[in-house]
Amino acid sequence: MAVQNPKALLRALFDRAVEVADPMRSLAEHLPPKPAGRVVVIGAGKASARMAEAVEAAWGRCEGLVITRYGYARPCQGIEIVEAAHPVPDAAGQQATARMLELLRGLGPEDFVLALISGGASALLVQPPEGITLEEKKAVNAALLASGAPIDRMNVLRKHLSDVKGGQLAAAAYPARMLCLMISDVPGDDPAFIGSGPTVGDSSTVADARGVVERWKIEVPASVTARLDGITGVIPPGDERLSRVENRIYAAPAQSLAAAAELAQGYDIRQLGDALEGEAREVAADQAAHALSLQAALKPGDAPILLLSGGELTVTRRGNGVGGPNAEFCLALALSLNGAKGIDAIACDTDGVDGAAEVAGALVDETTLARATSLGISATEALARNDAHSFFAAIGDQVVTGPTLTNVNDFRAILIRPLG
Repeated sequence: MAVQNPKALLRALFDRAVEVADPMRSLAEHLPPKPAGRVVVIGAGKASARMAEAVEAAWGRCEGLVITRYGYARPCQGIEIVEAAHPVPDAAGQQATARMLELLRGLGPEDFVLALISGGASALLVQPPEGITLEEKKAVNAALLASGAPIDRMNVLRKHLSDVKGGQLAAAAYPARMLCLMISDVPGDDPAFIGSGPTVGDSSTVADARGVVERWKIEVPASVTARLDGITGVIPPGDERLSRVENRIYAAPAQSLAAAAELAQGYDIRQLGDALEGEAREVAADQAAHALSLQAALKPGDAPILLLSGGELTVTRRGNGVGGPNAEFCLALALSLNGAKGIDAIACDTDGVDGAAEVAGALVDETTLARATSLGISATEALARNDAHSFFAAIGDQVVTGPTLTNVNDFRAILIRPLG
């Protein structure tokens, strides 16, 4: 089977993975009929404004407040959309979170709350506990992002440094009935880790949070140390205040990988899993070795192999470059492949933002290293300083989508063609 334009195919697969997770295409079928009485819509995350737009398309004008990332707002009839900073929180997010909590206070058992949560809610829902300032919270969050800690461990610490995460948002709405619709961006699709689980009970302890600080050597101010020596407000599973909450994941990475595989009919699809974690450069080296081994077994005329995977990789900051886990994966993959012919790849974040850059990810082919060398750019040095975005910008192989208005984590595809 001939592949006319491998890069175009890989980009089409990524676009399909994003498209199938668009709330305007997928959310309405998971909504119940609009309840009678007072209905309040709340939400947070990079997809939350699009989710709110989809709710009003189905239910009509609603009351509510949703917090999304700067540049991700959508037009709504009645739901107020507030933009705030991500991945490091800001005062706009804190002020909007306080207003959201106030909106929930005083609701009764006949009232209904629809919560819309997607990836990014951890930074956008920000309510530091008494004694911890926003600036201190921001410093801890920035240190976490640079630490290389996996997302579930980051969220353990975040929950215990918040008055809204770890079930506390749902507790604020009690005794109202709540349905929380979620888009998963976490490996394993555990609702407790999507946006740090603001509507989900959590059994972690302050000792677990201290363990994150110690294991990943997170520098924290004295106020945080004091907080982690006491009792936090995280709501345990089984608490009565969570008894009227239903949490439902309606879109997840596996669905997007399946949609990409369906688009690539005729290829030999190998699914590597939707929950991969680990250092981006290490996973890239493993997948490169796997791709080369598979290619060595291919005969002329065999169908090309397509390796698909999702999950959330991490980057431990070693330098001061501009990068993210998907671009770093691509750079490390190119180095490991070392110009091998017949292997092309893409790695992108489905929210359109890889790390803190407004870039989804990058593409790799057999000429990646050679083109960089011709420009006087060392791939090895770029990787050493975590400067993958600058590397791919220079050779014109960045993938830039703008806000995708959804978020089902990373998407990776490696296309392996037979030689000869």
